[in-house]
Amino acid sequence: MSSLLGFPNPVNEKAARTVAAVVAVTGAVILVTGWLWLLVPLAYGFVARVLTGPRLSPLGTVAMKVIAPRLGEPRLSPGPPKRFAQGIGAVLTTAAAIGGLALGWTTFALVLTGVLVVFATLESALGFCAGCYVFGHLMRLGVIPEETCAACNDIRLRQPA
Repeated sequence: MSSLLGFPNPVNEKAARTVAAVVAVTGAVILVTGWLWLLVPLAYGFVARVLTGPRLSPLGTVAMKVIAPRLGEPRLSPGPPKRFAQGIGAVLTTAAAIGGLALGWTTFALVLTGVLVVFATLESALGFCAGCYVFGHLMRLGVIPEETCAACNDIRLRQPA
């Protein structure tokens, strides 16, 4: 069971950005069509990626094993900030799915989906991970212990965008 759970460290940025692109497009489809049922597979994907990395996420698996290898050499970044960002996505999509589908709060669900689309687009198009940015600030404030991500504080391990 412990081999199933876990998150990759480091993470291939190319796979992460591929996942973000599909999330952004799916979110845009939800906003245009109102198909709130699509929030369920989105929420599942985020929860699966937080718990197991790409192992139980069909999108994560395809991004890591099929698409990213075709985009050239991997571009690695620390895993803990990406996992934190996936956790934020899990909270947003789960809240949107429950709010929109179970409680009938359509506007609430669409607003959360819009927020998700904005941040997934920033990640996929520009490589800016807002959750990673928040993670870094929480580390600097001491909310997240430094040992959670030693590589996050080592500027020599950072790769150029």
